[in-house]
Amino acid sequence: MSETYAWKNHDLAPDHVPCGRVRYELVPCLAPSGSAVSGLYSAWIILDNPTQFNSYTTEMIKDVILFFRKASNARDVVAVVFTGAGERAFCTGGNTKEYAEYYAGRPTEYAQYMRLFNDMVTAILHCDKPVICRVNGMRIAGGQEIGMACDFSLSSDLATLGQAGPKHGSAPDGGSTDFLPLFVGIEHAMQSCTLCQPWTSYQAHRLGLLTEVIPVLFCDGKFVRNPLVVTDRYLEDGRIVYGEPKQGEALAEGKATLSRGRVDLQPLDAVVQKMVTQLMLTMPGCTAKTIESVRKHKLAHWDRNRETNRSWLALNMMTEAQAGFRAFNEGTKQSREVDFITLRQKLAVGEKWGPELIESVLPAKGQ
Repeated sequence: MSETYAWKNHDLAPDHVPCGRVRYELVPCLAPSGSAVSGLYSAWIILDNPTQFNSYTTEMIKDVILFFRKASNARDVVAVVFTGAGERAFCTGGNTKEYAEYYAGRPTEYAQYMRLFNDMVTAILHCDKPVICRVNGMRIAGGQEIGMACDFSLSSDLATLGQAGPKHGSAPDGGSTDFLPLFVGIEHAMQSCTLCQPWTSYQAHRLGLLTEVIPVLFCDGKFVRNPLVVTDRYLEDGRIVYGEPKQGEALAEGKATLSRGRVDLQPLDAVVQKMVTQLMLTMPGCTAKTIESVRKHKLAHWDRNRETNRSWLALNMMTEAQAGFRAFNEGTKQSREVDFITLRQKLAVGEKWGPELIESVLPAKGQ
């Protein structure tokens, strides 16, 4: 073993105290034999806000940026694993409670927030190590965007992936309008970004959005595929149904299977560890240059659009975003959207945006 040098510290803020809702953990790399390798690690950056589906707050974004810089600089880190705590969500995007109660109606403040968000996406795209998104559950809205900034996506087959912007007062301009067409083509991207209908993990894999999908439901003594999704055939009456949610009796049977089983993410973690091992068994400089070159296709769009998108998203906090995020925050589980028809009718006859219009389209309290 060579001597230990007095290395310089290139961390951006070495004395930063994290907010406590993002964790940075080192996990030993494994040799092909399965034994731990001395002195080499994967850096796990874990969004730890499970009660709010790992949505990120302003303070969490700062930690993500600094942790990616830390992992990028770490000489003993082979790859970064970006994931969420628990079994229900990788990330569902920005914290809508914070959006509704602080940023709504404050475009200048939201512009500063979006500067941080843009820096988070850029920190992922500029990381000097390969980045694996461990999709342990829902990857929705901004969660989808930071997930697509990663180099690989290994997913639980119980996960769902998609957008939420136009349903809740925003546009998916934090990366999805830049990245999604590169993964799935323009028409599928258009469908996802506008209609906001989530894809199952199998649909996302079929479209090219995920590297691999792994069953994580342990039921009746074995791991089984997601019982709520069609995974055993490709065509039905000439229509592709592989990956689509089940319907009718098949759905009822699937729910019964789901209730009997338990989620165990060990198979997902095993595939993540296997990929880290595969990356470890490459030349570090060549791998770094390769991921940098492939990322250029994302960066070409991201760098061209992120600043103008930031400006529009900030101004939108005065109108549709203010209404949409308030509706989500103040509504109930049964009703978290504005009255779209009334909104369009009022705008069609010339009603101006303002508190009265916003109040008139919010879901009724307690309903």
